[in-house]
Amino acid sequence: MLNRVQKRNLTKRDYVTLSSMIFALFFGAGNLIFPLHLGQLAGGHWGIAAAGFLITAVLLPLLSVLAVCVTKSKGVYDIGRPLGATFAVVFMVLIHFTIGPFFGTPRTATVSFTVGLAPFFPAKYQSLALLLFSAAFFGLAYYLSVEQSKIMARVGKLLNPLFLLLLVAIFAVAFSSPLAHAGSTSATAAYQTAGFTNGFLQGYNTMDALAGLALGVTIVTAVNFMGQTDPNKAAWVTAQAGFFSMAFEGLIYVLLILLGAQSLGQFKLSDNGGVAFDQIVNHYMGNVGQAILAVLIITTCLTTAIGLVAAFAQDFHKHFGFLSYKAWLRITCLASFLTANVGLNQIIAWSTPVLMFLYPLAMALIFLSILSPLFHKSSVVYVWVVVFTVVPAVFDMVAAFPAVVSQSTFGQAMAHVQSFLPLASSGMDWLVPALVGAVFGTAHYLLLQRAKASTGMEVPMKR
Repeated sequence: MLNRVQKRNLTKRDYVTLSSMIFALFFGAGNLIFPLHLGQLAGGHWGIAAAGFLITAVLLPLLSVLAVCVTKSKGVYDIGRPLGATFAVVFMVLIHFTIGPFFGTPRTATVSFTVGLAPFFPAKYQSLALLLFSAAFFGLAYYLSVEQSKIMARVGKLLNPLFLLLLVAIFAVAFSSPLAHAGSTSATAAYQTAGFTNGFLQGYNTMDALAGLALGVTIVTAVNFMGQTDPNKAAWVTAQAGFFSMAFEGLIYVLLILLGAQSLGQFKLSDNGGVAFDQIVNHYMGNVGQAILAVLIITTCLTTAIGLVAAFAQDFHKHFGFLSYKAWLRITCLASFLTANVGLNQIIAWSTPVLMFLYPLAMALIFLSILSPLFHKSSVVYVWVVVFTVVPAVFDMVAAFPAVVSQSTFGQAMAHVQSFLPLASSGMDWLVPALVGAVFGTAHYLLLQRAKASTGMEVPMKR
């Protein structure tokens, strides 16, 4: 199909549409509720917490887009390919299932329902209502993503502008009459002493760094359909559009965190950002506000769901071609529908440990990809860094599991070993080992370069 695409230069309008699509694909369920909840947790320390949050929720996703561009990758598989085909496939499957049917994609439906529609239903009917809503939600996501060439138009030109219009309306009303001065509100104990670190870790929950790697295939496909089929030009176009979309996303995050901190002047700390958003909008706009919020949340979650199910189907069809794109699309939509009915709190509780394991690996691979031209994508550098990163990542995963695992004999034994690692108390114990791995990997690469110069041997690398 791409062979029939007419090559052309992009207009400013094309760049705006592409940036809008990238923003919409990234900005979904967690991107609304987690920064708002972070604001409530951080209170008067919201600024330093926001700084940490922006690193993992904005800078890292931007770097993931740049990693795709630098390596001219077409998906998460290519990012992991320097470590071998087996690792690349396993990493791709883990990423897609995490941001896909196990956690990320179902969350788009549960957040839509919990925040937007649940207040309209009595408690005894909410399980049935969620069942019916999630069926309709993923049916619509399937319909809107089944034709790959139309995804950008449907998301970038239609759904995202509607979402932004509604969000601006809520911001205008809320900030014209703030519930409190954010700097004077109380912070929880954790954010009084470690606001930056906790904000950094909260950014994991958006899953955007992982999504950036996985959505690369959808973004590159959209750029190709715009007539940019040359890998170098497609990478440059993607990088430009990614920068503008991520900068705009960062602005919205800051406003949401500030709004969450201000809400403490009227409301107590909520269980999650979905509850807080519902309280804020109802305070300012009543039933009309609830209706606006329902449309807002469903729209933004639907755009992200479209991107996630499409990326899943595109990558799985490419690497497991015994099923068509449409067949994989049906599978991920059905699986996401089933998982969505577990409930939002359960999804968040069990997704956190998986993210604590995958995020360090993803961050290591993102930085390795960006820096790969310096060491010619040598596999030895990748191996050293990933091996040194994966061990503390396992410790972080076990510690983040619900009490049934983390407080078990096995969990406590793992925690004892983990306590000897630098930065373990802040959840950053993978950082020092990763840097040590980078030093050893670089030294190994330089030794191989010297051997190559003297004997003509090739430095091991994966293309």
